[in-house]
Amino acid sequence: MDRHGKDTWTVFKIMGEFVEGFETLRPLWPAVSIFGSARLRRGHPYYKDATQVAEALSNAGYSVITGGGRGIMQAANLGASRGKSRSVGLNIKLPHEVAPNPHADTIVHFNYFFARKVMFVKYACAFVGLPGGFGTLDEIFEALTLKQTGKIHQFPVILFGGAFWEGMVRWLHDQPLKTRMISRKDLQLFRLTDDVDEVVQIVERHWSLRKRKRGAGERETP
Repeated sequence: MDRHGKDTWTVFKIMGEFVEGFETLRPLWPAVSIFGSARLRRGHPYYKDATQVAEALSNAGYSVITGGGRGIMQAANLGASRGKSRSVGLNIKLPHEVAPNPHADTIVHFNYFFARKVMFVKYACAFVGLPGGFGTLDEIFEALTLKQTGKIHQFPVILFGGAFWEGMVRWLHDQPLKTRMISRKDLQLFRLTDDVDEVVQIVERHWSLRKRKRGAGERETP
């Protein structure tokens, strides 16, 4: 197959990932996407935090979407599976990655990061960022950029774990804000907390307000 043919076939593969993602995740709305490191193991305090946050959201009626991998993602899927709602993993195929974690009862596989990121956003009514590395930061700042530019509804972005995130928040004040690369209003695009109940309350307040704005009797859609 020549280069042109390979490029065309890639377009169809990308379309296939979007179709599978839309068809699989649409019935699970509303959901909360939880981001976090794949490198932390059971027994780490952040692992426990992720389990508790996800279980509380699941019991409140929200499907929980993670990247489907290990670490924080596995902890969140475990917590969601203990709750009343669905536990979802969006697994990215990487040469060095192991199989999806065993606690996601719905799994969608992706070759393309950008298609996977669309699914994190499309069917979520809130985003929770637990401690993580480059991938977690990428996902959180993607959500913040979409909010800042008005490309998505003003869904909550919640950073869980003050000790981990406070250095980044100080840097945002000391550098981008002081140099006017962001505005003070932009710093209100996210919330910082260490309280599981507060996470649920933030999501519930937003969801209730959104349903009221949409009007009683009108079907809510992502």
